Amino acid sequence: MRHQVINRHACRNIEPALSRRDWLARTGGGFGAVALGSLLNGDAPAADNVASRAPHFEPRAKAVISLFMQGGPSQVDTFDPKPELERLRGQPVPASFAAEGLQLQFMSATGAVLMPSPFKFEKYGESGLPVSEIFARTAQHADRLAVIRSCHHESFIHGPALSLMHTGSLLLGHPSVGSWVVYGLGCESDNLPAYVAMSDNDVVRNGVVSYGAGFLPAVHQGTIMRTEGAPIQNLTPPSQLASGQQRAVLNQLASWNQRHAAARPDDSRLEARIANYELAFRMQSAAPELIDLAGETAATRGLYGLDTPPTERFGRMCLLARRMVERGVRYVQLYCSDWDAHGECTTNHRNVATAIDRPVAGLLTDLAQRGLLDTTLVTWAGEFGRTPVMQGNQGRDHNPYGYSTWLAGGGIRGGQAIGATDELGFRAVEDKIHVHDLHATMLTLLGIDHEKLTYLFEGRNRRLTDVGGYNHIAARLTRSLADERK
Repeated sequence: MRHQVINRHACRNIEPALSRRDWLARTGGGFGAVALGSLLNGDAPAADNVASRAPHFEPRAKAVISLFMQGGPSQVDTFDPKPELERLRGQPVPASFAAEGLQLQFMSATGAVLMPSPFKFEKYGESGLPVSEIFARTAQHADRLAVIRSCHHESFIHGPALSLMHTGSLLLGHPSVGSWVVYGLGCESDNLPAYVAMSDNDVVRNGVVSYGAGFLPAVHQGTIMRTEGAPIQNLTPPSQLASGQQRAVLNQLASWNQRHAAARPDDSRLEARIANYELAFRMQSAAPELIDLAGETAATRGLYGLDTPPTERFGRMCLLARRMVERGVRYVQLYCSDWDAHGECTTNHRNVATAIDRPVAGLLTDLAQRGLLDTTLVTWAGEFGRTPVMQGNQGRDHNPYGYSTWLAGGGIRGGQAIGATDELGFRAVEDKIHVHDLHATMLTLLGIDHEKLTYLFEGRNRRLTDVGGYNHIAARLTRSLADERK
């Protein structure tokens, strides 16, 4: 009954003269696959539109840029130095570790030999935060980074691990983090999607599961933008239609769509289609301005590495992400591929890091100098880490038992490492942070009480953090900032 009420209310408040819609919600790419990005009428019930809404309490951040490292970067090669690995180079895993039966995907810890990082770690900034040489530019922001070294979860397989990181559940059909954020806070832009996703190879592992709305109203799904060619497909109006003719076509579609939706009041995809047509019409003027980088200075282009082949693609994504949050987009998801280094981990990690280090550092610099970093939470994570033992030819297997992520901006205190793995980098052992804890902290920084952000589905109130989630690291991330303001 709940959706019946919502949909009838939405239909009552949409006048035929103001509607133009349909076709994109069921496609998997383009600006249509995305039931997504925005607004029905501002006075429609909050569950089925993405008009901006007040948080539960005063937020530190109002937007998120999520940098997701598909494949799983190695913690011991990036942000979690382990000198003990060098001392034990080539030796078998200690019996105390093997006896605990660490389950890996492609190998056994028993009999495996330890492999230290080939990369040097140096201490950066006033904080002395250690960072691998492959992130030498990002390391210049050490005093802005809060590195969490003790993330962990239950799956060592890509698919379920990706689902956990993106939706908080091993099961399919659950909403992504971005969808929950948009469901809770809405969008600050009338003419752009609330939630956008981009990938450096136009492939997102797990597909729509990673940016989908799951059981939330479909309007909260992420909008895919391509990084080559036209970023948003089907945006340009047909050349044979004058603006007045296009309006007439859209008004007729509005009438049909409303009639179709009225007969199916429990299908949120129909409302998403209606919202998509509204947004599509408005984006015809807003989106070209967003993706046109001609007005950016040479200095800004250089900052992101737009004129250098290894960094151009991810640099463009990062620059577009900055332009999006400037224009009110709530959640931007950027995917980097591919850290899945089962062989030649050194070559893999060096090459992928080279492609993103300059753009990520440029993003942090640019956000800070424009006054946007204080209100934009930047996160960096993969679906898991990698083993400190060798697999095959100098590779590393999957490791969800202890790995690193980092956060910056959004009012947090940087220059700190939270939690720890054991001396070999196998497992989180201090201040362990489960995926649900990480999600709870992100929501807290956005002013959302993760226990109150719920949606009734199949007889119970569901939430991103399920029955878990403890936002204890939010206090550590912000404590000193609060003290400085006293």
